[in-house]
Amino acid sequence: MGQLTGKVAIITGASSGIGRAAAVLFAQEGARLVLNARRGERLEQTAAEIDRTGETVATVAGDVREPEVADALVETALQRFGGLDAALNNAGDVGVPGPLADVDEAAWRQVIDVNLTGAFLGARRQIPAMLARGGGSIIFTSSFVGHANAFPGLGPYAAAKAGLVGLARAIAVEYGPQGVRANALLSGGVDTPMGRSVADTPEAQALVRSLHALKRQAEPEEIAQAALFLASDLSSFITGSAMFADGGASVCKV
Repeated sequence: MGQLTGKVAIITGASSGIGRAAAVLFAQEGARLVLNARRGERLEQTAAEIDRTGETVATVAGDVREPEVADALVETALQRFGGLDAALNNAGDVGVPGPLADVDEAAWRQVIDVNLTGAFLGARRQIPAMLARGGGSIIFTSSFVGHANAFPGLGPYAAAKAGLVGLARAIAVEYGPQGVRANALLSGGVDTPMGRSVADTPEAQALVRSLHALKRQAEPEEIAQAALFLASDLSSFITGSAMFADGGASVCKV
């Protein structure tokens, strides 16, 4: 029996990277899934690879910055699968790197809204559905950037990812007595399309690898394993945490 057998989970940003890897793994562990991404065609490809019948996977294409998307994800979980037990709020945007004094308001809002506001909108709708089930697990894909480390040119991204830690902690104390857990998953460098958009040369990729105690980046599947732990009952006494899955980047100084 899988770790998520009988559970229903929402995953945003599921068309590639960590979200796609988590969707594949959660399905293997028995979950019924509602998947989201902006790129509808890529999202449908992910869903079809997991379940061509559509019996255990549903999709909702759209932008997590829109409240209607959060509504649709939860309503789909309720109508198709009867409830909601876990949510991996994973959709993200690193933005265009640059010095903070050169960041205009539109660029700031883009990164904050995708990473932080989108997660808030999702959690706001997910919480009541989980309360109706007697509890659940909310996971935010955060980062070691903005919590343990900072990098020049990534100010909006650092602020947004740090905000997710505070959001998880607020939910943990407000809804813990009713069985809803919330945690932030702090990944290190991950070999994903978004990560490669920042480290876009062999030299930059080598630098990123050097920042980790393991001297390599993570594969998306490794971060998905950490998300599985937080979504499952294996982490039943863990809430309000900022859990590192960062290959030792937070402790590596050489």
